[in-house]
Amino acid sequence: MTHSHHIPTTRGAGAVAAAPAITPELRAWIIAQAQANVAAPALLQSMQAAGWDEDVALTALQTTLREHLDEVAAQRGMPPAVPVPMPALHDSPTRLAVADRSIDVLLSMANPRLAVFGNLLSGDECEALIAAARPRMARSLTVASNSATEEVNDDRTSDGMFFERGEIPLVQALEERIAQLLHWPIENGEGLQVLRYLPGAQYKPHYDYFDPTEPSTTRILRRGGQRVATLVMYLNTPAQGGGTTFPDVHLEVAPQRGNAVFFSYERPHPSTRTLHGGAPVLAGEKWVATKWLREREFT
Repeated sequence: MTHSHHIPTTRGAGAVAAAPAITPELRAWIIAQAQANVAAPALLQSMQAAGWDEDVALTALQTTLREHLDEVAAQRGMPPAVPVPMPALHDSPTRLAVADRSIDVLLSMANPRLAVFGNLLSGDECEALIAAARPRMARSLTVASNSATEEVNDDRTSDGMFFERGEIPLVQALEERIAQLLHWPIENGEGLQVLRYLPGAQYKPHYDYFDPTEPSTTRILRRGGQRVATLVMYLNTPAQGGGTTFPDVHLEVAPQRGNAVFFSYERPHPSTRTLHGGAPVLAGEKWVATKWLREREFT
């Protein structure tokens, strides 16, 4: 439970223009509340009740908690956190507007950083993307653990292909929509990958970031740094099975045409709880389009 009378107060609405002064007292209070498992919305509400403007309080919370997590991570020998794509979910919206579409927010989680979006693509867009990808499908590959080359992996039993960024107008429009939704530059995205899973096909649980301990990672990171987020878009609804699973949090996202699941990972470490997989397709087939986002421009 939060106690607003213990919160260091601001001077009220007139003092909100300047960046917040995060005093040692305020920092200690925020960290203590977080360690007591007080949810971020409750912290924000308590700070507002003590006279903090919502935007200033939110900035103070984000800055303090990020710095604290970085300190804990460093003590445990984890890689440092980096900025990640971030849809505007802080005020619990039911929809997010981009230039050409209104997108539904169906689910939002803080740990892992995850959201499920509805109506990201229209039915016609899904069908057109499948039709454009179908002639180029081949057995999906994964990056080899000891080199920067790709190889067939028994954990991944799908067919796939990649579009270059902006290769066709539909892909360009979708990339612009994603950039607006996630507040991340188009040029920081890898090419769009389309995958098809037939009955029995699956992708066993894995992480999308590149393992810092693998010899190939240094070479891979030259093309745009680490992966920091994933967006999996469902292009059809399988007859049965094929959900996207997150074993660490016991979550399974059903594959519904036009919907998507987004998750980000601020460091290449299991603490992000982004272990995920594609459950086996039990009947019919599953088509997905995946967009991986990097720290910097992907070349």
